[in-house]
Amino acid sequence: MAKFKSEELLSALSQDVNRIKEAGAFFNSADKNKVAYIPEKGQWSVVQVLEHLNAYNRHYLPLIEKELAVVTYDTNAWFASGYWGEKFTRMMKPKNVFEVTNKMKTNKKMSFPNSLNVDTVLKEFLAGQDKLQQLLEQAKGKDLAKIHIPITLTKLIKLRLGDTLRFLIAHEQRHMIQARNTLKTVGVATDKFPVILEAGKQ
Repeated sequence: MAKFKSEELLSALSQDVNRIKEAGAFFNSADKNKVAYIPEKGQWSVVQVLEHLNAYNRHYLPLIEKELAVVTYDTNAWFASGYWGEKFTRMMKPKNVFEVTNKMKTNKKMSFPNSLNVDTVLKEFLAGQDKLQQLLEQAKGKDLAKIHIPITLTKLIKLRLGDTLRFLIAHEQRHMIQARNTLKTVGVATDKFPVILEAGKQ
């Protein structure tokens, strides 16, 4: 399994979230009609992608916040990923910044109709990134392997906090690339879109 210096991992994840927040600001400045436009049948609009990410944040962020609020003196300078955490993160992580090549089927409860208020969805998404940054800060000094968070599909599988954060952010990176490509398809210039994924970063 992968092993990280805890402080370096949290710092790298924080940088990733900064890029995702910049992407959210890009979507916020784009033509709202194009943000809500579905290019082809069976595809998602950008606003549907963002609502999908909001749904994940509604699950994970309160659970992480609750666990971090528990007083504990457990610390560890190193974090070793668990089997499921490493597997899920590697499955979710984009392989490059240009496209999502490893397609996955989405759980129905995490898929949303296109009748969404774009401003409301964007506001929640950006607030979610701020909360995620706060939680990354709160996680400093904690033992990232001692706290466990249940995944969305079942409470029977729990990931170590370090893996939960890695997975959640990899999931956002994946869908930021998808959303950018959707905007490009509907005629929005994306040359100023932030680079979501560091080259060669795993």
